[in-house]
Amino acid sequence: MRAASSQSHSQTTCGTLLQELQKIWDEIGENDSERDRMLLELEQECLDIYRRKVENTRKYKSDLYQTLAEGEAEIARLMSTLGERASFTRAKGTLREQLSSVKPTLDDLRLKKLQRVKEFSDIESQIIRICAEIAGNDQFINNAEPQVDEQDLTVQRLAERKSHLEELQNEKALRLQKVNSHISAIHELSVVMSLDFRSTVDEVHPSLVDHGYGQLKSISNDTLAKLTGVVKSLKQEKQRRLQKIQDLGSALMELWSLLDTPTIEQKKFENVTSLISSSVDEVSRSGSLSLDVLERTEIEVEQLNTLKASKMRELVLKRQTELEEIYRGVHVDVDSKVDMSEMLFRMDDQIRQAKEEAQNRKDILDRVEKWKHASEEEIWLDGYEKDDNRYCAGRGGHKNLKRAEKARTLVGKIPSLVESLITKVKAWEVEKGMTFLYDKEPLLHQLEEYTLQRQQREEEKRRTREQKKLQEQLATEKEALYGSKPNKKPLGQSTNNNTMVGTPNTRRIGTPSGRLGISGSKERRDSARVIPVNFVALAKDDPVSRGT
Repeated sequence: MRAASSQSHSQTTCGTLLQELQKIWDEIGENDSERDRMLLELEQECLDIYRRKVENTRKYKSDLYQTLAEGEAEIARLMSTLGERASFTRAKGTLREQLSSVKPTLDDLRLKKLQRVKEFSDIESQIIRICAEIAGNDQFINNAEPQVDEQDLTVQRLAERKSHLEELQNEKALRLQKVNSHISAIHELSVVMSLDFRSTVDEVHPSLVDHGYGQLKSISNDTLAKLTGVVKSLKQEKQRRLQKIQDLGSALMELWSLLDTPTIEQKKFENVTSLISSSVDEVSRSGSLSLDVLERTEIEVEQLNTLKASKMRELVLKRQTELEEIYRGVHVDVDSKVDMSEMLFRMDDQIRQAKEEAQNRKDILDRVEKWKHASEEEIWLDGYEKDDNRYCAGRGGHKNLKRAEKARTLVGKIPSLVESLITKVKAWEVEKGMTFLYDKEPLLHQLEEYTLQRQQREEEKRRTREQKKLQEQLATEKEALYGSKPNKKPLGQSTNNNTMVGTPNTRRIGTPSGRLGISGSKERRDSARVIPVNFVALAKDDPVSRGT
């Protein structure tokens, strides 16, 4: 209805204008041909206007289609870029209605893209900053310009970058922990050795001492390497100083002992002597390894050495006595004819060598003592077994029985003990390239001689048993021929009326005691090898006999 009214109004207006134009032409006097020409031009102009209007409208329609297509294409790209899985469906209706349905979706995706780009930018900025800290590129730490790939803004890609950032943050935390640990170690070492902590750390990197606002501690590879080197160097210096202070402390104690230094004077260096047995990790007292302490201790040692030199003769005699006692304790001969002045310079080294030698010989000497004791018990047991009255219930008989029981066990171990001792001595001589002397005689020769003598004694015992057995057999045969028995004597009586009860007087028959300087000579040893036959003295349950 409204369109019809508008059309009527337009026709009325055009007709009115045409009538007015006719009147004007009438007044002018235009001919009909001219009037037709002008009307034709007017009609052509109207057609041109309509044509332009149609073309413009057609172009506008095309633009709307183009805008709609571009909007849909952008929606598809944004969905792909953001990793959106939902699909977009265009609404039905006019082009304007279709564009109206596209716009909200497109605006929403554009907003999501901006937010996602910001997230990526923040993460990339942190990644660049941490990488710069690790690499030591200080100029990039606060001026990081992240490059975001806007073609891939998916949630999966964002999660990957977050994971990478988390790994870098963990790496940064570990590095910072190492840096702080190294700084703490440097501080502790500096305190012990009285070093300038701030200047030491500042040489590595200024940020490690004064890290103000916006300045972080350096965690670069170069910084960590330098800190590690400083800590290692300081630990070596601490070890060197401790070794030196321990040597000086030991020297002080030896000098105090030699010079009988009063306790009150020794307390002045108690902070030094207390470190003699300390390990490097146990030393933590402030200034305990400072250069000042080392210098004062060195001066004290030099002064005491000067004082020691003034008392040369007294000290030499004291040291000589100590040296002789050490060697005497391990049965080694020592030459006491040494020049006094030479002895003063060599006595400390000689005593140290003597103590080392005593320690090296200790294991063998302990076994020698066991062998000596076992051999002495073997001699006592041999005499005890030959005593006819050993089972008499007399005074001390019970103790002797117990001793005999222990002695048999001990004697049974002698072969293995001697064999082990010989092996030890041979190994010692091979290692040291020298003969093991015991009371100025080769110990190995003494052991071999003892082994040979023991074998001879065992052979004598075996022959004695055989002879006794033969005589008993002859006595049995005689009894069978003549029908008579010898009178049995009461238990505990011997043919020589020996009524002694207890330990018999024993003879040292080839014992280590005789060979090792206790008593005896070659003549006694030779005579001891001849064992008189005594059919009553040898016990039938002799463990040695059973072992032969």
